[in-house]
Amino acid sequence: MIKQLMGLKQLRQEKWYHYHDIIECLIGALEAKDAYTKGHSERVAHMAYDIGKQCGLKGAKLEKLHIAGHLHDIGKIGIPDYILRKPGKLLPQEYEMIRTHSQMGYDILIKSKVLKNIADIVLYHHERWDGRGYPHALKGEDIPFESRILAISDAIDAMTSRRSYKVAVTWEACYKEVKANSGIQFDPEIVIKMDSLWKQWEAQYSINYASHA
Repeated sequence: MIKQLMGLKQLRQEKWYHYHDIIECLIGALEAKDAYTKGHSERVAHMAYDIGKQCGLKGAKLEKLHIAGHLHDIGKIGIPDYILRKPGKLLPQEYEMIRTHSQMGYDILIKSKVLKNIADIVLYHHERWDGRGYPHALKGEDIPFESRILAISDAIDAMTSRRSYKVAVTWEACYKEVKANSGIQFDPEIVIKMDSLWKQWEAQYSINYASHA
């Protein structure tokens, strides 16, 4: 029995190794278009993992969330370079093109036997608690729980990082913005769970974020 359990453990480890190998290939392809993406995806994945753990997710569910964090922007591989790298404000039609990346990500992942189980998480990570998100304007608990976690993780990193079209905000300002949008953009219960992680993240990422400020 012990040998059988060890064998199963080894198979699971090999399975996750192959997952991450595929992820590295996909992220490498996206990074060739947008160098910012890898650092952003790593931070989103780690923050989502922290929140998921705080919310009681374990095992395969937690690992799925982590992988989805790494791949949440994979659909941007289908967005024209001039839009991804545009230094100024996007035109309305360009913003609409950006909004298609979550659907594109879903369409990519659903084709993989290995990664199709995270396709829905990626598809809905820009939905909002109040139903004003995209691509399907889902509301409240109709949004997959893992997607709600990704939504807040993605927003935190977006706000506290400099991009070609915006400056970074401080962690204090970001915290106030997240709190102000509890029950509006974000699941209020997840905001509560996130609260105890904030100081840890600020200490962990401030040096990295400072280089993007």
